[in-house]
Amino acid sequence: MKYIDEYRDPHAARRLAQAIAETTTRPWNIMEVCGGQTHAIIRFGLDEMLPREITLIHGPGCPVCVTPIEIIDKAVIIASRPDVIFCSFGDMLRVPGSQKDLFTVKSEGGDVRVVYSPMDAVALARKHPRQQVVFFAIGFETTAPANAMAVAQAARLGIENFSVLMSHVLVPPAICAVLDSPLNRVQAFLAAGHVCTITGTSEYGPIAEQYRVPIVVTGFEPLDVLGGVLKCVKQLEAGRCEVENEYARSVRPEGNKPALRQMKEVFRRVPRKWRGIGEIADSGLALQQRYADYDADRRFGVEQITAEEPAECIAGEVLQGHKRPYECPAFGTRCVPERPLGAPMISAEGACAAYYRYRRRATGQN
Repeated sequence: MKYIDEYRDPHAARRLAQAIAETTTRPWNIMEVCGGQTHAIIRFGLDEMLPREITLIHGPGCPVCVTPIEIIDKAVIIASRPDVIFCSFGDMLRVPGSQKDLFTVKSEGGDVRVVYSPMDAVALARKHPRQQVVFFAIGFETTAPANAMAVAQAARLGIENFSVLMSHVLVPPAICAVLDSPLNRVQAFLAAGHVCTITGTSEYGPIAEQYRVPIVVTGFEPLDVLGGVLKCVKQLEAGRCEVENEYARSVRPEGNKPALRQMKEVFRRVPRKWRGIGEIADSGLALQQRYADYDADRRFGVEQITAEEPAECIAGEVLQGHKRPYECPAFGTRCVPERPLGAPMISAEGACAAYYRYRRRATGQN
């Protein structure tokens, strides 16, 4: 990739939209499984360029959004301790828990720090040996290798005051959960390119074959998304169900082998609860037993904490593509970025945030 502009060329975008229109002969529902793609679709009006027969459905593609409320409550409890330096990426600080968020903990005197890498947290642990340093390890497969490396590095250096609060989730099981839902109406998927730069495409083949759905790996710029939609429509119209790679400039079929080895060394698959959706089998990562001492859940005794989602928030329905953000009665009124009811309104990749920022007036919100 040389320049962003070459993937935002309006003339090329119109040509792709015309090709999609010329290929489409019947209605099709396509889900993008990436919050970055959702924001591109709404920001650039890509869905409005498509023929009426094509419906783009927003999926559970935002790792911040799917972090369950009890994980936020655990983070709040740990970060409130006077002996803890709690490290997180910035987009997690405003995600609401049952009572408060991490930003509130920070305003109340908790040592909550925004870091740009898990290795920053490891460095803080070395610098402050009398403090417990906890890193909030969230994300899809994209961020997992770096978090695994941080744990492995802490173990190699014998750093005993470092731990991670785990909330890693995996994309392929979420796709299966969408397809298994009795409310499912998705007929094809745009898979997340950044995830597949790590994992490759091998896990998606069995899903495409079992569920008879096309899966096209694509990026996050307008031409990426439209190119992915065109490939999906061509497959749907031809009755094909295959995995195709529209993001070949970054994704290889085998993925990133060193990153995958690092993940396998440090993590194991476990069931994981998703905010608003519930538990999905084999959809999460936890530490291997040999790294169990670095598990913040275990270290601080918060394993059994549970919490209920706020009844007014329809995040689960939005994340599964059952409803659009503006169909929530609280959207833009009782739920705004400054006072979010749910994570999709505050996350930089959340669908509610995308509609609030780019399409609020069009949906009747002022």
